[in-house]
Amino acid sequence: MIDTALLIIDVQNDFCPRGALAVAEGDQIVPLINQLQSKFPLKVLTQDWHPAEHTSFAGNHPDAQPFSMIDMPYGPQVLWPTHCVQGSYGADFHNDLETDNVALIVRKGFRKEIDSYSAFFENDQTTPTGLTGYLREQGITSLVMTGLATDFCVRFSAVDAAKLGFGVSVVSDACRAIDMDGSLESAMRDFKENGVKITTSGAFL
Repeated sequence: MIDTALLIIDVQNDFCPRGALAVAEGDQIVPLINQLQSKFPLKVLTQDWHPAEHTSFAGNHPDAQPFSMIDMPYGPQVLWPTHCVQGSYGADFHNDLETDNVALIVRKGFRKEIDSYSAFFENDQTTPTGLTGYLREQGITSLVMTGLATDFCVRFSAVDAAKLGFGVSVVSDACRAIDMDGSLESAMRDFKENGVKITTSGAFL
């Protein structure tokens, strides 16, 4: 699978149990992701990397509640609990995640005025992360995606990749979802409409 890369999305302490924005069972996917890494010559990690004053944090808006919505210049934005602050333990990758053989780490959400779910674009859908060019220079045409969370950062990354012309598979048992207000069902529709394949780790192991 020399033309296929494994994209490991946001497997960070704050998205795992006891983290600031914990995804249920988020830590349980780590052993499986480690197994999958051996099957792909090129591995890429993404890392949420927010300044403390990020505008997507509810705590930076007077009287705002976490998980409420506001309008940003680029569109609707969920206000999140403060998470994955640059240099913090919460922003670190899960201790058991193997990272030694990863080719690239893409940090996202570091611009305080705009959030970033996708590995490819900020939430304005125009500001690129640079990952597209890197993958194309490496001869990558297909992506296999794992990580957190299925219905947010995995979803936006997968759909953007498909729109950019990559073949995309999401490994369902190597992901976990937040499932907030029907977000997982919406993600599954989005995957189907954009040609993203839903598969399991058994297809690769």
